[in-house]
Amino acid sequence: MGDQMQFIVEKLNQEPFKKNYNLITFDSLESVQLLQLLSDVLGEIDPKHAVDIREELPEQTAKRMLSLLGILKYKPPGSPSDLSTFRQGLVTGSKPVIHPVLHWLLQRTNELKMRAYLARFLVKLEVPAEFLQDDTVADINNQYEDLMEAFKNLHKECEQLKTSGLSTAEIRRDISAMEEEKDQLVKRVERLKKRVETVQNHQRMLEIARQLRLEREREESVAHQKQEQKNQLFHAEQRLQRAQLQLKEMHHAIVDSKPESLMKKLEEEIHFNSYLVTEKIPKELDSKKNSLYFLQKVVAEPALGQSDLKELELKINEVNAQMNQLVEKKMMKYEPIDSTFSMYRQQASIISRKKQAKAEELQDARKEMAHAEKQMLQKNSQAQELEDTDILRGDEYKHYVNKLRSKNTLYKKKRLEIAEITAEFGILQRTEELLKQRHEALQQQLEALEDKKGISGYSYTQEELERVSAVKSEMDEMKGQTLDNMSEMVRKLNATVAEKKASLAPVIKELRPLRQKCQELTQECEEKKIQYDSCAAGLESNRSALEQEVKSLLEECAQQESDYRYINCMKRNLETQLQRAKEEMKAYLSPDPQDRRKTIRDQYMRMILEQENLGKKLREKQKVVRESHGPNMKQMKMWQDFEQIMECKRECFLKQQNQTAVGQVIQEGGKDRLVL
Repeated sequence: MGDQMQFIVEKLNQEPFKKNYNLITFDSLESVQLLQLLSDVLGEIDPKHAVDIREELPEQTAKRMLSLLGILKYKPPGSPSDLSTFRQGLVTGSKPVIHPVLHWLLQRTNELKMRAYLARFLVKLEVPAEFLQDDTVADINNQYEDLMEAFKNLHKECEQLKTSGLSTAEIRRDISAMEEEKDQLVKRVERLKKRVETVQNHQRMLEIARQLRLEREREESVAHQKQEQKNQLFHAEQRLQRAQLQLKEMHHAIVDSKPESLMKKLEEEIHFNSYLVTEKIPKELDSKKNSLYFLQKVVAEPALGQSDLKELELKINEVNAQMNQLVEKKMMKYEPIDSTFSMYRQQASIISRKKQAKAEELQDARKEMAHAEKQMLQKNSQAQELEDTDILRGDEYKHYVNKLRSKNTLYKKKRLEIAEITAEFGILQRTEELLKQRHEALQQQLEALEDKKGISGYSYTQEELERVSAVKSEMDEMKGQTLDNMSEMVRKLNATVAEKKASLAPVIKELRPLRQKCQELTQECEEKKIQYDSCAAGLESNRSALEQEVKSLLEECAQQESDYRYINCMKRNLETQLQRAKEEMKAYLSPDPQDRRKTIRDQYMRMILEQENLGKKLREKQKVVRESHGPNMKQMKMWQDFEQIMECKRECFLKQQNQTAVGQVIQEGGKDRLVL
């Protein structure tokens, strides 16, 4: 508890609160001040809750805080039955309730800010079902849900972009590279224009090239449409295969089954589903809820050490021993009465376990069958896709070519840079070798001169002395700076200590009588606590005995009520079944044909006849489709050949027009020459 208060005080003294609390002032805050402090912290997380609680009612304040804590997914410590005490403590501003909330909020402020921001857009409005039956309201609700999903996707993309590490330098480099590529393309287009302008009839050639480009684009669009139609045909064939499989399954089910077997299968499925809904799934749900509750309780508790774990193990062993003793006493007490039912109980438990195991096996088998069917459809689609592979066309091919060109230009540029760097490296290497040779020659001349003068090693000694003196001067400067810094730090520390002593002197004087008073109150509190614990222990023992008695009586009453309801339901079911059987026999034996048509047997017979007629019609339709498939494919091939012939005729006609135009120009030139 002390660590928790210390953490809260430290966080409140920092930005953005700046409360200047200490442990004494924080512990002496009243309930209204604590509630205002909690409201300020919630207002920092969500600005809508930055409210002065004196301007609103206590119920409104508690409701507002509870709603935000629910959005932030705060779990109060303790069991779910303690929620009423938590709400009451939040209304009254109780310290044991407010302090854990503040500690939880201040631990994860940034995370809760993001959660509160997302809750403004992702908390779904609950619309009553009767309002959703209106088409306008249903459409608006669907648009609202679509916008919510779009916001989720955009938020995820935004977070991914924030964490992707894409720097502005990389973007600038990409922009500069694209600008250079754009300049190169503009220069290339200008050169091509100048080259084309020197050619005769360049306008006409450009027009012909434009028409060729349009025709190629049209060809690409037609090829794309053809590919789409192939895909549609493939999907239609898949749907036809699925429909044929369903038809075969229905046909086999109709041929091999009878109304009695169908009724038996339906009854088995109903029994199995009712067992899942009434017994298996509620038990699993209760076990999951219990495990979740225990896990939440473990998470809410502080971290345990080795000594705490040993104490818990000892307590568990003691409780287990007590439970075993109580079970033995109960068995000894009720053994004569329950001896006749022990065998039936064991058999019932064995049957229930077998039933549960078979239900799980059936569920696993159904899942495996669904997975196998899904894999079969995927394999069929993959096999169909492998028959005709995709080819890059249109915009995809252009994008691929542009990408290759950009990579080619980048490769050439980098290759030139590498060649320049290699040449420069060779020059620098040669320069380094020449300088080393010159240095060695000068060093040899210097050594020869030193030998002549009788002072060999003078240059080396002088260099070492200069280096040592330089190092010594640097060390002296560093020592002087270090001494100055240490003296300045000591002076500051002495001043700070003096200021703290002067500021703490009145506080220490005030604290001495408070400590004495605190000791007296602590002794009084311990005495009162001992009295309270003794009284509470007596009341708790009486309450636990009464609770056990009430619990046993309630369980017995609930068991009797369930037995009564079960017997009553079985009786009603048997009566309804008997009544239906009587009505069926009466209608079946009735001489009136209208009454006979109302029987279940006649209804199923009519349904069987309708399904058989429907199967015959579908088989006839399938036969017609198979018979007309070959002629239709032949007709489609003939139309394709006709389209190619017409395309060839169009090209021949265009060539003939071009030749006639050239001949007319030649004839006109000859006439002009004759006139001259």
